[in-house]
Amino acid sequence: MSKHPEHICDVLVIGSGAAGLSLALHLAPTQKVMVLSKGPSSEGATYYAQGGIAAVFDESDSIESHVEDTQIAGDGLCDEDIVHFIAENAKECVQWLIDGGVPFDREENSESDEPKFHLTREGGHSHRRILHAADATGMAVQTSLQENVMQHPNIKVLERHNALDLITRKKIGISGANRVLGAYVWNRDREAVETVRAKFVVLATGGASKVYQYTSNPDVSSGDGIAMAWRAGCRVANLEFNQFHPTCLFHPEARNYLITEALRGEGAYLRRPDGSRFMTDFDERAELAPRDVVARAIDFEMKRLGADCMYIDISHKDPDFVMKHFPTIYEKLLTYGFDLTTDAIPIVPAAHYTCGGVMVDKNGQTDLQGLYAIGEVSYTGLHGANRMASNSLLECVVYAWAAAMHIGENAASAEVPPSVPHWDDSLVTCSDEEVVIQHNWHELRLFMWDYVGIVRSTKRLERALRRIELLKQETNEYYSNFRVSNNLLELRNLLQVAELMVRCAMARKESRGLHYTLDYPDKVENSGPTILVPDFPC
Repeated sequence: MSKHPEHICDVLVIGSGAAGLSLALHLAPTQKVMVLSKGPSSEGATYYAQGGIAAVFDESDSIESHVEDTQIAGDGLCDEDIVHFIAENAKECVQWLIDGGVPFDREENSESDEPKFHLTREGGHSHRRILHAADATGMAVQTSLQENVMQHPNIKVLERHNALDLITRKKIGISGANRVLGAYVWNRDREAVETVRAKFVVLATGGASKVYQYTSNPDVSSGDGIAMAWRAGCRVANLEFNQFHPTCLFHPEARNYLITEALRGEGAYLRRPDGSRFMTDFDERAELAPRDVVARAIDFEMKRLGADCMYIDISHKDPDFVMKHFPTIYEKLLTYGFDLTTDAIPIVPAAHYTCGGVMVDKNGQTDLQGLYAIGEVSYTGLHGANRMASNSLLECVVYAWAAAMHIGENAASAEVPPSVPHWDDSLVTCSDEEVVIQHNWHELRLFMWDYVGIVRSTKRLERALRRIELLKQETNEYYSNFRVSNNLLELRNLLQVAELMVRCAMARKESRGLHYTLDYPDKVENSGPTILVPDFPC
């Protein structure tokens, strides 16, 4: 085998979650698709999503209501046209998942021959519109998509492959209009860089919550797609809006286990250590307020009381109801010594979702010709200043469909990518200082939590930016002299995304949605998205 093997396909999909696999399946009838996964193909945020996917299936609900709820949760920064686009296409795209075998729960006591779907309600929603598979919806969606992908001869999945950087005409000095030509990929098993040439590249790499010390996300959520797109010259937007899930289990052996939003949707209370409720002090919607409101309330009470955690409690509900609707969480909590039917469960906020990302149009296309971004890696305008619960999986499947349609329409006229240079690692050596990467990694996640967390200030952001600049300098020097590794690639990307997050936060001179700063506690009129443009745009 060549030291630097080359792969050729029509469409390279970087990421194997709901967005990436859905797009691959839409394109597979006519295109040769290659899907990259950093680890096992199931290891991504989709698999761990508990709550569900939002769509109007109930006759008493409406698309306009879904749009209105989304805009309210987004605190004035949602793109109304995009919100309508996604809400209007929600039912058809979710039906596609159903047709593909996703086993969403249905009502047991329905009088019709075809039982209706059991719809639950989550924070920010005015109606029950959340389709779910018990409390493990993401697992059901991911498993179904994987099974369909593995059966399709036109889809090839490469596990344990990291996308290292995008290949563009401008980067390698080929004349003509700039466009993406493929990507350099690190094969983790061979520990070698390979080349993938493709007519189209789709970033479906998820978010960047691993930049924080405490997160509900799996280890793969390291902002890779955002960093690669920025280095290729694409704009990014709204990266100051990092959603902290209010209710992550507080336990030394389970720092990233999420307690689903649906628990509050079904009547759970949030309590102080003394057992008293507190959400009514912060919002008239109490426990059903949007996540940004709930996370700040928990953070405020913890700091005010000097408490390590708050508590979520659904023990006042019938035990059979709780075990039926939340079987996965019930069983998981038992392993940590908690009984969901009788105990108040200790919880803390944790970084959960990246609301900003790579700027795209309604087709998922970025600023760079041939490059698309779908799912959490992208900024579509749907989430505004705060994502409403269960709109994330919805955005994945709607934009997977939209991008696939656009790629299909342009596939015949797309140029076959020319030959590109192999990755040159002839001047680098194996590192004997891997500990440096680990130290820098921990330092980054700690000061991002302290300075760019739920509550911020200008001084904190300035401190964070100074530290990021120093770490970037060290890491770039390291990257230039030593062979790549998984930790090095992720640290490089996280530092880039951390810088973009801080720059976006410093540019927003107000508090809105998920961005709360002590120096600018009020909102400003006529607020819009925070857009950053690279020094060398594509």
